[in-house]
Amino acid sequence: MCLYNPLDKYYKSITGAISETDKLTIRVKGNFDSIVFICKNDLSGFEEYYLMEKEGDTFKISLSLKAGLYFYCFGLDNGKFISKNQAFLGEIMSDKNYFQLTVFSKDFFVPEWFSGGIMYQIFPDRFCRKNENVNLKKGDVLHENWLDTPVFLPNKKGKVLNNDFFGGDINGIISKLDYLVGLGVSVIYLNPIFEARSNHRYDTGDYMKIDSMLGSEDDFRNLILEADKRGIKIILDGVFNHTGDDSTYFNKYGRYKNVGAYQSKDSDYYNWFNFDNHPDLYQSWWGIDILPSTNKQKDSPYIDFITGTDGVLEHYTKMGIGGWRLDVVDELPSHFVKRIRSAVKGVNDNAIVIGEVWEDASNKISYGERREYFQGKELDSVMNYPLKNAIINFAKNGDVKGLVAVIKEQIDHYPSKVLHSLMNILSTHDTYRLITAVGGAIADGLSKVQMSNIQIPENKLSQAKFKQKVASLLQYTLIGVPCVYYGDEIAMQGYADPLNRRCYPWGEEDFEMLSWYQLLGSMRSSFNAIKFGDFEEIYATDGILIFKRVYREEEVLIAVNVSDAPIEIQFEGKLKDFISENTFDGGASLPSNSFMVLYCEE
Repeated sequence: MCLYNPLDKYYKSITGAISETDKLTIRVKGNFDSIVFICKNDLSGFEEYYLMEKEGDTFKISLSLKAGLYFYCFGLDNGKFISKNQAFLGEIMSDKNYFQLTVFSKDFFVPEWFSGGIMYQIFPDRFCRKNENVNLKKGDVLHENWLDTPVFLPNKKGKVLNNDFFGGDINGIISKLDYLVGLGVSVIYLNPIFEARSNHRYDTGDYMKIDSMLGSEDDFRNLILEADKRGIKIILDGVFNHTGDDSTYFNKYGRYKNVGAYQSKDSDYYNWFNFDNHPDLYQSWWGIDILPSTNKQKDSPYIDFITGTDGVLEHYTKMGIGGWRLDVVDELPSHFVKRIRSAVKGVNDNAIVIGEVWEDASNKISYGERREYFQGKELDSVMNYPLKNAIINFAKNGDVKGLVAVIKEQIDHYPSKVLHSLMNILSTHDTYRLITAVGGAIADGLSKVQMSNIQIPENKLSQAKFKQKVASLLQYTLIGVPCVYYGDEIAMQGYADPLNRRCYPWGEEDFEMLSWYQLLGSMRSSFNAIKFGDFEEIYATDGILIFKRVYREEEVLIAVNVSDAPIEIQFEGKLKDFISENTFDGGASLPSNSFMVLYCEE
């Protein structure tokens, strides 16, 4: 008998996080004399105890809570507890293992336009080159061959300079917008486009300038305009934890006309950075001295520059972008993140703010501080690394328990509006390419030279493609917004950066995989249940996952089998498989290493 299930509305009347205006009813079943609801406020650390009302074999409590993070379990009169087990159900234990309850403020708003869409990430230098003349800076190197491998070996001083370029630009992106429409893309996330020395541009040189190699501000405004015509929004990468040492603000090498913080304590920018011993000892991101960390104290003039009137956020948000992705947001103090949100929403309440967080963002602790990302004053969404890892592990190894655990945890911990806006990635500029992750060799301990020479053997490529299809099918059908890293849709391979940042090989696409992603885009646009529906687990064991997405009267059944054995699926009436277009009456056989997306065709 189930004692407590937070994902069943009988036991918990509101699934997931709740608003501070909600009245929540919690029920527990069991033949006990009494049960105490134990609730701990994370902010204070104190537990409060509430005697639950008994109704036969059911115990009930109704309560409302202020915005914050809470943890709870149930105390029994014999000194034991009903606590969370690995299946997310309440069972009798000797120790407390708390469930989590996130409570968000009454005015928390997540832009609705983002959920239900499809996102596409572009590394600008490597996507498409349109301009014939590339505006190189002194010391830059331009590859003559678009299909070269990016430079990954350190120079004689032991540093990888990231100063080799391929010349991808904004006009190149504009020229491929119709291609993205064919994939069903509604959002483009751009890696940094501000002036910088490196090809990745995470070492910002000047926030108020588009990098001249990419184009002009007019080019960028035209990208926004042309994308809008096609129903596509642009999201920018906000890198506010650090700048480049070769920037107008730090100016370590004297390339800029003004006096930078490195050059003088009298610089207007000196207080933007954190010097231990001026000029050569300063704090930097993970000790990388080309990335000096910015001063993020509450009174920092740097924060004013980013978030203030006519600041960076206002300048670009006013252009009509769809929002921001915040780089290493967990290294930004909460007061800074709150000001970022306020600045963005002050220009456009419908602009979205997404954070780079690699863990469960609802209870994230960073630098000893609990983050309040989803309580209404910080983020709208995050990059969904936990789901990424779980999907890849399922596609590669059949670990369905780990995948279902992540799905349930996120449903229970996140506000519904956040859940449906999660940025569901499977690879990025920071991780292995998707097909390499699911079908490649284990690269642990290999050098970059060795990695650069590894490709999936021809005799294993078909199996790797199947695993990628499994992973991407789940990416497109589980709750959240799928985000495709440019080139994944044509099965580009690559291990650690910059090997995962090769140029998109226009004219040499894998059209089999491209057709698959076009089908996924068509499927997602066809069903509100997949875009907005609830998740219902049907069957999950031994490499097999079957679940429903349900929205109002519409249901879609997704069945994935990566095991070695077939399974029979039973259902009522006739259902059609969106992938094969076959129709089944009352049931279907799901062979090993196969999948279906079943719906009622009426």
